[in-house]
This record gives sequence, C-alpha cells and structure tokens, in this order.
Amino acid sequence: MTPQSSAFRLPPSALPPAARRSLFIYNFFFPLVFLALLPGFLRRMFRRGGYREKFRQRLGRYTAAERGRFDSGEWIWLHSISVGETLLALKIAREIRQLAPEKSIALSVTTSTGFAVAQPHASDWLEIIYNPLDAPWIVRRALDAVRPQRLIFIEAIWPNLLAEAKRRALPVNFLPRLSPRSEARFRRFRFFTGPVFRLLDALAASEPEDIARWQSLGVDPARIRVTGNAKYDAAPASSERTDEFRALLRQLGIAADAPVLLAGSTFPGEESILAETFRKLRTQFPALFLILVPRHVERAATILADLKPLGLRIELRSHLSTRNQKPETTGIPDALLVDSTGELRDWYPLATVVFIGKSLTATGGQNPVEPVLAGKPVVFGPHMENFAPIVTRWLTTDAAVQIRDATELRTQLSTLLADAPRCATLAQRARAIAQLHEGATRRTAELLLGSG
Repeated sequence: MTPQSSAFRLPPSALPPAARRSLFIYNFFFPLVFLALLPGFLRRMFRRGGYREKFRQRLGRYTAAERGRFDSGEWIWLHSISVGETLLALKIAREIRQLAPEKSIALSVTTSTGFAVAQPHASDWLEIIYNPLDAPWIVRRALDAVRPQRLIFIEAIWPNLLAEAKRRALPVNFLPRLSPRSEARFRRFRFFTGPVFRLLDALAASEPEDIARWQSLGVDPARIRVTGNAKYDAAPASSERTDEFRALLRQLGIAADAPVLLAGSTFPGEESILAETFRKLRTQFPALFLILVPRHVERAATILADLKPLGLRIELRSHLSTRNQKPETTGIPDALLVDSTGELRDWYPLATVVFIGKSLTATGGQNPVEPVLAGKPVVFGPHMENFAPIVTRWLTTDAAVQIRDATELRTQLSTLLADAPRCATLAQRARAIAQLHEGATRRTAELLLGSG
C-alpha cells in the first residue's frame, strides 16, 4: 500500500483538535459563502469564456485518459489560482523539473484566464487541470485521481484540500504572499487560521522579517525558510518576441525613437486616467505612444467604450500580426490596447516609462519587477501593498516614483519623459535591488521539493 493509494487515508482524529475545529467552522460557512459568491463567479466565467473546457475537474471528476496519466508517474501537485499565481507556479514547476526530472507535475488553476496562460506549457511531464471545489467529498475524489506525492500551495491555501492531504500523510508546502491586508485578516482570525497553518510542512518566506510575522500567525518557525522572492527572480524578456512586437509597432507607423508610455496590468478606471493623462502629455511630447495592457483582457470592449469620448485612435493587439500589414485604423494610431494574454513581459523592453496597474484605482499593485529587470523606470500609485518590501526599498533609495493621483501622475510622467538620464538612474537603482533576489526560484523549488 502506497501513500498515493485511495485506501491510505488516516482517520479524521489524526488531525489535531484545533485543526478539526477550524475545519468544522470552515465547512459550516463554506456553502453560505459559496452561494453568495456564485453569481459573480458565474458572470466572470461566462465573460471570460472557456469555462466548459474540463469543467468536470472542478467537481473532482476526470476522464479515463487523465486518470491513466496520473496512474503512470510520480506526481507533484502545484495548486495556483489565476494568472499571476499561475505564472509563478510555471516558473517553480520548471525549476522542480530540473531538480527532479523523474517527477511529473499537475498544475491546477481556478480561473479560465489562468488556464489559458498555463495550457500552452502543457507537456509530457506537465498536466494542466482545474482546481476542485474545496468541499471534502470533492477534494477526496480529486486526490484519489491525481494521487500526488506532494502538494504545494501557491499564494493561497484551501483548507479541505490541505486537511485531506495531511490525512493521507502527504507533505504539504506553501509559497505564500503576505500582504499587509492579508496579514491583518489572518491575525484577526488567528484562532481559525493558525491551526490550519500549523498543518504545513514547510513555508517559503520572501524576507527575513517574514519569519516573525508568520510565527505570530501560527506557523511553526522551524518550518519557515527564507528563500527570497521568486517573483523578483524574473526570467528575462524574450528578445525574439520583443523583436516581433517592435515590428508590429513599425507596421502601425510608430517611429523607432518615439517615447512609449506603457501601462501594465491595469484595472478598471486606470485606463481612463492613463488615456486622459496621455492626451495632455501629447502637447509636450507629440510623438508619444500609449500601450495599455489590462489585467483582464476580456475587458477590452469595455475599455474601448470608456475611452471613446476621448477621441483617441486605438488599435487592438488581436488585429495585428506579422502577416497583417494593414491595421484597421486609418492613419497612425494613438494607442495600442493589448487584448491578448501572456505577452506583457515581452512588451516592457519597448517602453520608455512603465506605469504599474492596480495601484491607483485598486489596491495591492501588480508585479513591478519585470519592467525593472527590463531596464525601465516604474511609476505607481499609492497602493502597492502586495509588493511592500521591495517598493519600500526602492522609494527610500530614489529608485522608483510613487504618485497619489492623476495630477501627480501627469507631473511625474512629464518630468521623466523629458529626462532620459533620470529614467536610466531610476531603472539602474531599482534593478540592483531586485537582483538581490537572484536565485530565489532555485532556493524556493528546493524547499518546496523537500530537498532544501
């Protein structure tokens, strides 16, 4: 009998009493919360599309072919959520495969957009699946099918899946993101979250100061290792893809030396602010070109409708290819709206200045490290909570620019666009700090694999 066997399941009493109490509370409220969130979840599924593909996997049901694949190898289950977590999970998966080439990896996602990002990377050793709903009978069915030797959560823990894995004596590791907001929430409900965290076998912390923070939230300090932040250990942009995108801009008539303002992973409201700011900046910089890359590409039609009153000529990325020499707009467009996924990193090298999305009209911020590693200065709003440690270091060393509102955004962008040496200095300082996390991916993978 192996640990992957469906018969190998320790009784519920194998879990500590405090953990059983937390699970009871969680499972009592889970149906109520699920029903409350279901309408919004369904709306997003229909809007984003692709929800029919492998839908049964959300219920822990798999085809005979899928079960056959899981029966044939030694599997590690990487559990992620949406695009950001999935990109990080793919990076970790590749590193794990290098460290343990005999292992196969099941990468699970929650959203169809995350699935769309991950699916092109599927291979003979990497299976892309949907996360099962976190109900006890569903996660049991999923674990019976996947039969992993190890479970790794990326940035979020699903309590029933964690508990069922521990009942089966599986190692469970966690690569977290501890924003101030999530820390405050965990601290407030420590009586509930602490016993769940204590079930973990290992936790990969980004910064040395995170050890005390996680310990105060209930994690055994002996199980915490500082590995650095794998998100900051970013892969370089693809020069081939960037050259392709440069050719697309030439098709649009954009001069090679034209200044480019790129807004990456924007959220609702930010596109309008950026577009209006761009219009005003054009009086000072007539050749300025705007590239908008929304966090959720299914919002493209809404963004176009929001920006229509501004009278900008906007080209859609989906209408361009190296085989399409005639863009649909008449004349040279003012802006490009990138309505395709997985390309942002390779657009960054074409920017003069980069604005980081989800920092002005939403909270948390998006990853600011990729544009910095591409050698670009970054500007962001007041809400960069998800990247507070590195952002704080940048700001204290004058390596990035933070603005409070649209007025400051215009002022700072005007200054940067007129001062190339200032842009270069910002980018150089920020990159030096980000490179301190070089090698974090390997250290994280070693810990999560159990060899660190």
